[in-house]
Amino acid sequence: MCGIVGYVGNKQALSVVVEGLRRLEYRGYDSAGVAVVNNKKLDVRKKAGKLTNLETLLGNDPLPDSTIAIGHTRWATHGIPNDANAHPHTDVSNEIAVIHNGIIENFSELRAELQKAGVKLSSDTDTEVVAHLLNFEYPKSNNDLAESMRRVVRKLRGAFTLVAVHAQQPDVVVGARRNSPLVVGRGNGENFLASDVAAFISHTKNAIELGQDQVVELRHDKVTITDFEGKPAVTKEFVVDWDAKAAEKGGFDLFMLKEIFEQPKAVAETLVGRLSENGKLVLEEMTLSIGEIANIEKIVFVACGTAFHSGMIGKYAMERWSRIPCEVELASEFRYRDPILNQRTLVVAISQSGETMDTLMAIRHAKSQGARVLAICNTQGATIPRESDAVLYTRGGPEIAVASTKAFLTQVVAVELLSLYFAELRLDKPTTEIKQVMNELANISHQIDVVLDTTDAVKELAKKYMNAQSVLFIGRHVGFPVALEGALKLKELAYMHAEGFAAGELKHGPIALIEDGIPVVVIVPSVRLEKELHEKVVSNIQEVRARGARTILIVEEGDDSIIEFADHIIRIPQTSSLLQPLVATVPLQVFSCALATLKGHDVDQPRNLAKSVTVE
Repeated sequence: MCGIVGYVGNKQALSVVVEGLRRLEYRGYDSAGVAVVNNKKLDVRKKAGKLTNLETLLGNDPLPDSTIAIGHTRWATHGIPNDANAHPHTDVSNEIAVIHNGIIENFSELRAELQKAGVKLSSDTDTEVVAHLLNFEYPKSNNDLAESMRRVVRKLRGAFTLVAVHAQQPDVVVGARRNSPLVVGRGNGENFLASDVAAFISHTKNAIELGQDQVVELRHDKVTITDFEGKPAVTKEFVVDWDAKAAEKGGFDLFMLKEIFEQPKAVAETLVGRLSENGKLVLEEMTLSIGEIANIEKIVFVACGTAFHSGMIGKYAMERWSRIPCEVELASEFRYRDPILNQRTLVVAISQSGETMDTLMAIRHAKSQGARVLAICNTQGATIPRESDAVLYTRGGPEIAVASTKAFLTQVVAVELLSLYFAELRLDKPTTEIKQVMNELANISHQIDVVLDTTDAVKELAKKYMNAQSVLFIGRHVGFPVALEGALKLKELAYMHAEGFAAGELKHGPIALIEDGIPVVVIVPSVRLEKELHEKVVSNIQEVRARGARTILIVEEGDDSIIEFADHIIRIPQTSSLLQPLVATVPLQVFSCALATLKGHDVDQPRNLAKSVTVE
């Protein structure tokens, strides 16, 4: 959700923090704000809207020089996006400033207690109560901000990251973490706090993972981490394996376009080192033993949004190749239906950020029931992989645009690698199909490149349908989750009605949506490999055309049997059936991006959305 940056060091802190906020604006852009301490005085500037609004304010009303600062970009939960609700929030003495990510669930009762004590609150946020609580606790804590924070967080319920500064401690930034991301960046004579390493990657690659229920005190030359009770905490240091350039546009007009065109590289990186010289799969991060894998009787993929669609593809791959029964669950619903889990269940949690709160709570529930948990994640040091029994990293590099592109393709690669790996361990010998897929995976990045070379036609197609009121997507087998993903991208970016359906379900209700001229995108299965399925989809195409639909067909090269049923054809390379999503999804990403651009929308930061959903 929100973007958080804290800095203490030897540089002009404001420029460091604003630069970090710019890299984190994808996490929230309802408002932005900063606070600095200078000569034992606290100064705050904040403004509703995007970061550029704050920068304009700072130009007109500058802050004093300082070597300590905190900054925030907001995705609203409590209180509408306006200047008053923007962070940082201050106490009545205007000496404490607080920024916050997450939700404080008992904020209403805390707010009532403060009002009863005579405190007048100036915002509708749950964050402001923390500033006032810190003010009450500061004198009781021997004027120690870190101890004040420990006292306050023990009173809070919910998921939160908190970062605070105090005018009377002009060399200290304090942070606290529960169920919400916070990472330390260690520099030379300077230290950083952020909700994402992207905020400080241009200054240092050395980072420290903050664990659950920990408080950190940051000085320019020292980092002290304790638990909420004040006991020294066990921490883990790591080195970020990408640089600042990876988070910049690199000549593209949009981060999303850049990330679409980075997909061949991202997929290749995810595959690097996974295949040994003798043709066996190698998953270095896999800490589940052969015995534990052999013991699995059921696999449950849990995820949200785009990651859920990759989990659907994982189910098809895992059942077909390893013959293990699978389920796919929306993480936001998972624990509330009391799923049947035990020691022979493996829960595979998929999350780009590794901080998705719905998914995190789902894996905690799974572990409480005795299930094993494996994370598929793109972010080193994130909470979900840390709390899982095993992890498979996707190596996609930073994804800045809110709508996922390369995260999805690398997740699909990961679930298919996992499925092949389990098949290899559980079967007496690899099937011919498994060997063929392994060979094809080595070439899949080139296949994606081929698709990207032909996207000009897709952009022209977007011009034809930019005024459409609705677009429908249909597919069968793995084409169904691709249809869902295509529809999701159009909803996210173009703000228009789009739905994905299993093609066979059309006649059970959705066909009522078909009217003259409506575009219907069809993911057509391979006529070479799935002849029966292909015939079924041709029937579905004829059904919608008979009712006036305009058909846009995603079809593999060489399939000319489909031409007479198409108003438009988008060709993709021939692949194995279960690898088709890796090439079929790409033109749908380009279509949505182009259509949203034509409509004048902010493609990288679509309205009401944030990159990492860190609240339930």
